[in-house]
Amino acid sequence: MLLKAFLVGGAICLIGQLLMDLTSYKITPGHILVGFVTVGVIVSALGLYQPLVDFAGAGATVPLTGFGHLLAQGAIKEAQNSGILGVFKGALSAASGGITAAVLFGYLAALIFKPKG
Repeated sequence: MLLKAFLVGGAICLIGQLLMDLTSYKITPGHILVGFVTVGVIVSALGLYQPLVDFAGAGATVPLTGFGHLLAQGAIKEAQNSGILGVFKGALSAASGGITAAVLFGYLAALIFKPKG
């Protein structure tokens, strides 16, 4: 399972790096972030991302495309229960744990380490 996660996660990261290095238009990490999350949402909404998650585990859920998958699945589930307003509520509640952890650990890192600037 670890090898599958490594290969799939590495392939997703390789695609992002190649996009930044080999395109004539200067693609920044911000472009990659938005693009990969968007691709994750679209591929998940089409039902194609869950088989990748089942195959690779964390190799598919940890990269940015996995965050898009999480948003899409939360929105779809809550939309089925609550209608159109559930789309917004479901995406945010599905990702709230990860977003909270990122903010908390970022804050703690800023307290512990002296930023250069």
